[in-house]
Parts: sequence; C-alpha cells; structure tokens
Amino acid sequence: MGRVILINTFRFILLICLQVFLLKNIGYYNLAIPFLYILFILLLPFKIPNGLLFLLSFLTGLTVDVFYDTLGLNAAACTVLAFVRIVFISVTVQREGFDNEPDPSLGIMGLRWFIFYAIILTFFHHLVLFSFETFRFTEFGYILIRSILSSLFTVLLMILAEFMFFRKKVR
Repeated sequence: MGRVILINTFRFILLICLQVFLLKNIGYYNLAIPFLYILFILLLPFKIPNGLLFLLSFLTGLTVDVFYDTLGLNAAACTVLAFVRIVFISVTVQREGFDNEPDPSLGIMGLRWFIFYAIILTFFHHLVLFSFETFRFTEFGYILIRSILSSLFTVLLMILAEFMFFRKKVR
C-alpha cells in the first residue's frame, strides 16, 4: 500500500513538472497541445475509491491551473475525466479482474486496451477543456479539431511514456 502511494506521488510530481516546465510551451499552431499530466489520473489503481479519485483529479487539474492561469478549466476537465474513467472501467473491466490487474497500465492491460482507454478518456478531457476555454457554440468545429489533434498528440506521448516504463504482465 505504501509503495503504491510512493509511486503515484512520484508520478504526480514528475508529470506536473513535465507539463508545466516543458510541455506548456509546446504546441502546433494552438491546434495540437499536449496535456501529458492526465496520465496520472489514467494510471491510478482500479481499486481507488471514487471519492478519492474525484479529489485527486480535481487537485491535479487545480495544480495545473495555478501554473497556466486558467481559473479552474483544467480542474473541471479533470473532474469530468474522473467520471468518464469510472464509467469506462466499469464497462470494460470485470470486477473479478481487479485482484489480478492492479492498475490500468500498458504492461498489464495490453496495447489495444490501453490505446482505446487513453484515446477515449483523453478526448473527453480535451473536449471539455477546450469547450470551457472557448465557450461558444459557433466555434464547435474549431473545438472539435483542437480536441482531436491534441488528443492524438497527447496519446502519442502517453504511449511513449508507457513504453519507457513498460513491464510485461506476470501470469
């Protein structure tokens, strides 16, 4: 239990620092902006209580908001991400499998499941974030393009990060 807390604390600090100090200034014409920090929320263990998941997601988004000066946009998007994560995991993962698979990482769940998981959750996060940022229905096409391109860029970085720390599933 203490090891899981230590790993997730280190992951939180590392991803926030990467986001704030490196990825904040990377983007492609304001269309493809990476938000790698959401990988922290995606990789939280399956057995985490929903209340704690929402709290950690909100605090993660709020931490990024402090550095981005976005007044709660990331906190709202991360809270929606937590909700979508709960729904996605309850639909795709069997409850009996939680003992065998402690967290939704690439090495444990497999490449196909992880890519699908990352794409769906990242797209919802980005759609909410960019919708609140623009806050105009007339800009829906622009919001959709930004969400798709940013999601693809973010998921690519997530897969690269996961392959760097890839561990094969023990059977």
